[in-house]
Amino acid sequence: MAADRPAPVRIEDYADPQFTPDVQAMLAAIAPLAGTLELTPAALMDQARAETGLDDFGPRDFVERLDVYCTALREEAGLSELGWFNNHTQLVKVLRNRLLVEDLVRRHPEILDLELAAPIIVCGLPRTGSTHLHNLISADPGLRSLPYWESLEPVLPEAERPGPGDPDPRRERCQVGLDFLHAAMPLFDRMHEMTVDHVHEEIQLLLIDCSTMLMETSTMVPSWAAYYREHDQTSSYRYLRKVLQCLQFLRGGHRWVLKSPQHLEQFPVLAEVFPDATFVVTHRDPVAVTASMTTMVTYGARMSVAHPDPHAYGAYWADRLERMLTACVRDREALPAARSVDVQFGDFMADEDGTVARIYDLAGQPLTDDARAAMTRFLTAHPRGRHGAVAYDITQFGLEGRERRDALRFYTDRFGVSAEA
Repeated sequence: MAADRPAPVRIEDYADPQFTPDVQAMLAAIAPLAGTLELTPAALMDQARAETGLDDFGPRDFVERLDVYCTALREEAGLSELGWFNNHTQLVKVLRNRLLVEDLVRRHPEILDLELAAPIIVCGLPRTGSTHLHNLISADPGLRSLPYWESLEPVLPEAERPGPGDPDPRRERCQVGLDFLHAAMPLFDRMHEMTVDHVHEEIQLLLIDCSTMLMETSTMVPSWAAYYREHDQTSSYRYLRKVLQCLQFLRGGHRWVLKSPQHLEQFPVLAEVFPDATFVVTHRDPVAVTASMTTMVTYGARMSVAHPDPHAYGAYWADRLERMLTACVRDREALPAARSVDVQFGDFMADEDGTVARIYDLAGQPLTDDARAAMTRFLTAHPRGRHGAVAYDITQFGLEGRERRDALRFYTDRFGVSAEA
């Protein structure tokens, strides 16, 4: 019940993150190791080869992207020792995942013949109801979604494959990572709940091709971001399709529910790579979105940067979100009119059942009694705001609401988005 929910909190330690003694002890243990790690494609690829015993990374175009990103991390990001360790760990895992994907396809080429039947793709910025909608639809047992643990390690090495009734080791590894995340960022669940089984975005899978907006969300890497924007993303979305085929081969499923904010600026690519998809575009007051998105990203920056500058993050993400909304307005007609729908945040919150029914009707997906019951169970188990809320204040990031509202009027006018108080 609402009365039992924690009171909203205001985050005050963006620029000088405060950690508990336990987390400080873990950071001290990481520090000596961080200085031994090399952030270059050659070193990262060598370690991934050593850890898997595999050598085939598939198409090599990713190496240039990885090099641009590593250079930006070394020269622009101002990484802390934790940031150096986290980014090295993540990139080795990405390359290990790529080797395992390529090995699986080599052993089972029939994977590439699997049909990805008419996925339902949610496109919308964070805080627009996109995550809640994604979770709600994904509760339907008739649809296939991506749990967090699977997104981090889509293909398990053959040597680790569990026997009948044995646990999947990926779940335990995922929980260990989440335990540290929750200790270091205890307020993060108030903005975006993270659990082993929660439904995750395919942005994590796009990382395997070293081309995704995820690479600019943990710290500021302007040269990488410029490189990403200047390059067509079709090949990386095709690689995403390949990874989804691998997951379908390994764990079944037929019709996917997908979702990511970065899709807002990739409508033509989405329509080409997933030509039979149904697209759901979510909308909310972009000033409220800017405040909450910048809060979440700046709070998360403590995992990579010792002293994040809130005003720098505010300027960066105000511009980045404006660019994304510009692309959304420019390319909205690239999505097929007969298989796309715009969903306003207020309308969704006022009528969740009706919104889902409208999407299912558009997608030709049966809204069965089992699906409805599963969604009801999800809502009961995951009441909105159960972890409490964060008090969002755009001025903490050097931004002014009225200026942002005027700058983004091209978007609100186009989609009839109402301002929030």
